[in-house]
Amino acid sequence: MRVFVTGASGFIGSHVTRALVAAGHEVAALRQSGDSAWRLRDVAGRVVFVAGDLGDVPGFRTALEAWRPEACVHLAWYAEPGKYLDSPVNLDCLAGSLALLRTLADLSCRRVIGVGSCAEYRRAAVMVAEDAPVGPDTVYAACKLAFKVAAEPFAALRGLRFAWARVFYLYGPDEDPRRLIPSAIQAMLGGEAFPTGSGDQRRDYLHVHDVAAGLVRLVDAEATGAFNVASGATVTVREILETVADLAGPSCRRLLQFGVRPPGAWDPPFVGGDNRRLRATGWAPHYDLRDGLRQALEWWRERLDGRTGERPCD
Repeated sequence: MRVFVTGASGFIGSHVTRALVAAGHEVAALRQSGDSAWRLRDVAGRVVFVAGDLGDVPGFRTALEAWRPEACVHLAWYAEPGKYLDSPVNLDCLAGSLALLRTLADLSCRRVIGVGSCAEYRRAAVMVAEDAPVGPDTVYAACKLAFKVAAEPFAALRGLRFAWARVFYLYGPDEDPRRLIPSAIQAMLGGEAFPTGSGDQRRDYLHVHDVAAGLVRLVDAEATGAFNVASGATVTVREILETVADLAGPSCRRLLQFGVRPPGAWDPPFVGGDNRRLRATGWAPHYDLRDGLRQALEWWRERLDGRTGERPCD
């Protein structure tokens, strides 16, 4: 199948692209001007790159029309750590996403997988299923939800199979170094103190390889409707950081400084997703949390070669 991936050079998108290629699909990837697509260097020769930007869908329509995608995984969105939650750029992403959907329908694309967020749900103290009440309280989540709400009836009218994948927390290779887990890994491997919040929040974390596998499964299953892409279990942030520290070295826990930083802009006490609907498609996660964190830490250790000790906290 010919699958068009937007956001293909991003954290999730690169793993989705790689998984699609491995599964035997033909893949075209949207690439902005100046984007080196370094995360895709190992599969660059097996991917067709479409030059363009989500903000200018007419600018790459001709190239897309020539390639004729049968499916699309739409991941392109503004997501700069510390800035994206309430950025007005989210409104541009919403407008571009709607334009993209209309273009895909015009080109007779058969299925679209849109990628949303767990932040669309109303805050809850239980694991949420796909029919749980929504109640976004950031511009980012509101715009994601707005795209889903508009896209579903439009897709139905145009004969598109539309699925909406709400991704929960994730981690793994190629993650932005400013995010929580890679920041902690770099500190531990460098033998540096890591000031953080209370660590009491419970989160549902899933390895990015398993996230990508879930999205590819939705393509292959011709799925429709909403799906939680989640581990189905929660763990405290303190437990996550302590596991990272233990994997880095036997005394690295001393580097963790809990209670130093105030809560973030969007920092609910509990976020967890019921993943039974995704499991019903035949998907299941490969990594448990400890093994996934070990893999992520070793990936970072290789890339920080020469700047860290082998076991810095011994």
